Amino acid sequence: MPRGEGKLVAQNKKARHDYHIEETFEAGIVLQGTEIKAIRAGRINLKDSFARVQNGELFLHNMHVSPYEQGNRYNHDPLRTRKLLLHKKEITKLLGQTKEQGYSIVPLKLYLKNGFAKVLIGLAKGKKNYDKRQDLKKKDAKREIERAFRDRQKA
Repeated sequence: MPRGEGKLVAQNKKARHDYHIEETFEAGIVLQGTEIKAIRAGRINLKDSFARVQNGELFLHNMHVSPYEQGNRYNHDPLRTRKLLLHKKEITKLLGQTKEQGYSIVPLKLYLKNGFAKVLIGLAKGKKNYDKRQDLKKKDAKREIERAFRDRQKA
């Protein structure tokens, strides 16, 4: 199965709008008790989350996993920092790249693959406002072309 394929649970659409994605990596994620049940129920938000290398390990910050409804007093903290599982080589590559100006690590999507939760993280460089406007213009133009083509087919 190619990288990034599985049962999609959550996607960070804002990341592709705000950043140029240079490279992607598939990472496992260390979860506690009821977190996987909440993730399977789709109660997750990747919107403002980011990853950071600390002490040679990769951690995911600000990923919100809502508490599981049937959970008891051992329910998890929704915004806790979660460890990501990557090969040492990949972590050192990410560390070297993020030392450069303007690069950051953002989660693109979270999915289930063979029963395990996986995060597709991207090495990203921030877009300028004019880049964002350019992308929106291209998207609108493409939509107009498709609409005109579709209307032409009907006539």
